[in-house]
Amino acid sequence: MKILSINPGSTSTKIALYDGLKPVFIQTLRHTAEEIAQFATIFEQFEFREKLIIKFLTDNNITLDSLDAVVGRGGLLKPIPGGIYRVNEKMINDLKTPFLGEHASNLGGILAFEIAKEAGNVHAFIVDPVVVDELEDIARYSGHPELPKVSIFHALNQKAVARRYARENNLDYNKLNLIIAHLGGGISVGLHNCGKVVDVNNALNGNGPFSPERAGTVPSASLVELCFSGKYQKNEILKMITGKGGCVAFLGTNDAYEIEIKALEKGDKECKKTARG
Repeated sequence: MKILSINPGSTSTKIALYDGLKPVFIQTLRHTAEEIAQFATIFEQFEFREKLIIKFLTDNNITLDSLDAVVGRGGLLKPIPGGIYRVNEKMINDLKTPFLGEHASNLGGILAFEIAKEAGNVHAFIVDPVVVDELEDIARYSGHPELPKVSIFHALNQKAVARRYARENNLDYNKLNLIIAHLGGGISVGLHNCGKVVDVNNALNGNGPFSPERAGTVPSASLVELCFSGKYQKNEILKMITGKGGCVAFLGTNDAYEIEIKALEKGDKECKKTARG
């Protein structure tokens, strides 16, 4: 059984082809900040990313009709438990007008659905979307009742890493307590308790450490002042938090590898300071 896996992130589109459990290839298609900046919305990136995927498959002599299933990373749907879900038209509509906002993961189900449709009699699925909500009630508390914590994180990768750790050590994920960190365009740190992620930072909308393109937790009063300064529209403020925050705001790039090289090998002072931040 050949399965094409598609994992769109804020700075890359990762694709893999599996024949059963055996990986045929795993490839990361990276996107620069300049490439992403040409699109006003996440959904507008659909054709750009689909063309890159199709080109890679074509260049490697992989035909769509050879696929048995296409799996995409789940997006910002309404909160649901972890698991596997079949993509349908209703889900596609929800991903195009997301309940919790925009993120590259919204493209996972859409890309899987459209490529599966082109492949013929093939089903599309999503697995462990970013809205997986298994939080304990105590984990929803923030510093104000009007601002409860929301579960948006890298559930797919976190749960995959947790299961892999358990498998490689002959352990049962459903009996383990683990702390898993995902480091990408955004950063999430989750507490896994017996197969469920019971506490985790909102890695999308301003909670936790800053990352290549997200501001993370910022001073609350200063953010309020910025919102009412008259200098920015709402969408511009949101972009400062997600998309144009973090390293993009300080250095103009979301490429952590480039920043590391400049800091360690070229002695770039700004890169050093940002990396230490």
